[in-house]
Amino acid sequence: MSSVLFSVRVSVVVPAMNEAANLPHVFATLPGWVDEVILVDGNSTDDTVAVARRLRPELRVVTQTGRGKGNALTEGFAAATGDIIVMIDADGSTDGREIAAFVTALTEGADFAKGSRYIPGGGSDDISRTRSLGNRVLTLLTNRLHGTRYTDLCYGYNAFWARHLDVLALDCDGFEIETLMNVRAARAGLVIREVPSHERSRIHGASNLHAVRDGLRVLRTILRERPRRSATTPQPEPASV
Repeated sequence: MSSVLFSVRVSVVVPAMNEAANLPHVFATLPGWVDEVILVDGNSTDDTVAVARRLRPELRVVTQTGRGKGNALTEGFAAATGDIIVMIDADGSTDGREIAAFVTALTEGADFAKGSRYIPGGGSDDISRTRSLGNRVLTLLTNRLHGTRYTDLCYGYNAFWARHLDVLALDCDGFEIETLMNVRAARAGLVIREVPSHERSRIHGASNLHAVRDGLRVLRTILRERPRRSATTPQPEPASV
């Protein structure tokens, strides 16, 4: 499989802070046909950048100027030159070998390919019962308020055509970035397709996610972005690719 087959350039954006121990595994899963890998370094105090450059000499490094995952992704997206942008995590939880499924969904007509752990073919080795319950409640609330049919709101494995960055108008700093993208993609009328994804456990280190604090940020985002008047919103398509 190659980017020639897809006839598009693919950029992968990887936000990272102190993930030196995980990057060898993460980069090993990336397909060889990916055109560009952008590491957004959150001012790491370990060897994250050095390890990344050793693993991929052609790597582009963006030094984050703000704070938080949302800010890191926004800066990485702005630096990307590909037709398609894929966002993955640096902790080993997202499998780069699944990128082909996301790119296929986009080249088959979707504008936004959204990973889901809750459709056939998806799953998680990491999510706790508490986090899963919170995610399901927030997903249900989003579907009620925004007219969507999402199955997995709070998951950070997504891909989209770079030409849609302007309509997404991303302007948040934290883990609520995935929710904001999902809501604004639907509100903009983008064709959304859910792609099954299996979340792995973090390999080394501890997550910066705080379930209660970040859950409240997601909730505020859902409520702030709700439509102010009745509107018909396109539905995401469950996918098997």
